[in-house]
Amino acid sequence: MSGLGLSAPEEAVYRHFLRNPDTSDDEIHTLLGLDRREVDPSVRRLCTLGVLHRTGPGALASADPETAVERLTDLCLRELHRELARVTQARHLVSELRQEQPREAASAPRVERLADVERIRARIDDLAFFAREEILSVEPYVELTPENIAHARPLDQRCLRRGVRIRSVVPGTALGHPPTAGYLRELSSRGAQIRVARTVTERVLVYDRSTALVPVDPDDTARGALLVREEGLVAQLLALFDKIWCDADPLPRLDENGDDRDRPTELEQRVLESMCRVSKDEVGARELGISVRTYRRHVADLMQVLGAAGRPQAALLARERGWI
Repeated sequence: MSGLGLSAPEEAVYRHFLRNPDTSDDEIHTLLGLDRREVDPSVRRLCTLGVLHRTGPGALASADPETAVERLTDLCLRELHRELARVTQARHLVSELRQEQPREAASAPRVERLADVERIRARIDDLAFFAREEILSVEPYVELTPENIAHARPLDQRCLRRGVRIRSVVPGTALGHPPTAGYLRELSSRGAQIRVARTVTERVLVYDRSTALVPVDPDDTARGALLVREEGLVAQLLALFDKIWCDADPLPRLDENGDDRDRPTELEQRVLESMCRVSKDEVGARELGISVRTYRRHVADLMQVLGAAGRPQAALLARERGWI
């Protein structure tokens, strides 16, 4: 129970009272073989937390495990919330600390060149992590690798859970790559706004309408990127994004294309429904009257078509496509 904030002696005391209700607190240290100087503070704290309560003079009893865990979990969440609030409120220190810089440094153009891919990726991760309002992107990729998707998913989901707006423009050719299309639809189902343009040549990322990232050379991204905080330059990039966004079309639903080549067959449909209901392949295969090997092959094919990294995600994407 250390993950819920209890020390080893506190956990030992609580577990003892679960097994031996109404034990006298005068003898608990002897029964546990612990020093009384450890046990007495543990008993007092457990009583304060509501994990133990007195049933009579010198007698103690434990709270029900469900109640105890709920109390401890609630206390941990409150503490985490206070810590998160403290950390995020510290952002105001940026302007205060900037005053400590020499005037020359403070007035220098706020454009930083990032030379290597690892540094660019690390800075993108930081900007996404600290974004508070909005992330805008125009990206000309045709397809995302499984590694790209696995890296982006936790950052994108974290932003969306925190209420950060995500607006992204991608080329129409990206929808021809099932894993990429599946991931874009997954983002859309979680609240991101995705639009599709016929051609996309620009590559722009803007965070909270104050920081932008653009390639040094749009034709050769290996040459690095520019991190821009200059208001005038960021304003121009925002205007460019707005124009591209207005000219693009909303991410189409699958039925709007009239293209059913990726829809599951009747058997695949039954496998998909079974996959969402049962936890074991053997059970699903037995229900459908097919071998476990065949069942697993259909599951793998469906996950590839959906662009899913796991079965829960496959179920989510299948529902978003209207397959189940």
